[in-house]
Amino acid sequence: MRLDRWFKAHFAQVPHGRLEKLLRTGQVRVDGGRVKANTRLEAGQSVRVPPLPDAPPPPGAAKPLSKSDRAFLKSITLYEDDDLLILNKPAGLAVQGGTKTAQHIDRLLEGMGDSPQTRPRLVHRLDRDTSGVLVVAKKRSVAAKLGKAFQTRSVRKIYWALVHGVPKPPQGKIDAALVKATTPDGDRVRKARPGEQDKAQSAVTHYAVIDRAARQVALMSLKPVTGRQHQLRAHMAILGHPILGDTKYPSEIELPEGIERRLHLHARRISFPHPSGEGVVDVTAPLPPHMETAFAAFGFSPKGGDTDEDDEMCGISCG
Repeated sequence: MRLDRWFKAHFAQVPHGRLEKLLRTGQVRVDGGRVKANTRLEAGQSVRVPPLPDAPPPPGAAKPLSKSDRAFLKSITLYEDDDLLILNKPAGLAVQGGTKTAQHIDRLLEGMGDSPQTRPRLVHRLDRDTSGVLVVAKKRSVAAKLGKAFQTRSVRKIYWALVHGVPKPPQGKIDAALVKATTPDGDRVRKARPGEQDKAQSAVTHYAVIDRAARQVALMSLKPVTGRQHQLRAHMAILGHPILGDTKYPSEIELPEGIERRLHLHARRISFPHPSGEGVVDVTAPLPPHMETAFAAFGFSPKGGDTDEDDEMCGISCG
């Protein structure tokens, strides 16, 4: 089990942001060594946890979902079965909690289980400002299987983005390792420089231009091979075609009139073998309102980029 998930199961009252701080400062250690949130624990290891001011809640103390929360979850549910819950995450809603973040997907999931051990679990994450397909496992065993699927890259993900200008060539691969950098405005990533191989993370993205509005804006299909923080946003900025409305990796070009200053990046589609071993899950998420407006303004078709080699996959689907 990942350390952050183990911590959540045993100390559910500690938000993810606080755990990250405890890890950065070395207050949480495994077998005496510093670790990261995604470190995988093994049987027999020792986890050192500092004194925590808040007492752990009793088993089953998770606050049940309100009627409005249940209605909201239902409204964004794209697919559900005994093992999976797949959501269309709205732009602006965080996946996990942090400083000054009270409303997030993970809080809603807490209310769906009888205890931290039985609640649904996030399988992957999206940035707060990114909308689209988000996969949730209803059982720990399912989460473990899907975790391996993501690690072995047997999960196919397609993102749509509107970018400034039109990339040349119109399709290709961005292979640019990334390094995390702390700025006054928060965490960012940038292209690794010579001599930074020890802390650089490999990052690969395939891209293709689906449509264009003159030379002003392009509709892109982005397929990440790796899953680094802010990977698509940083890669498009490195390519010289930042995503419209991106405030973390911004362009000096003004947004066209009538286009909202919000990130125009959407997790459009995901497909993977069902963890039961039967069939393939293939889910497509409709566009968020601000991207629908932009599509109409530039004359892009919401169905224009959905036809590619992934359509050869058949099985369970939801559009």
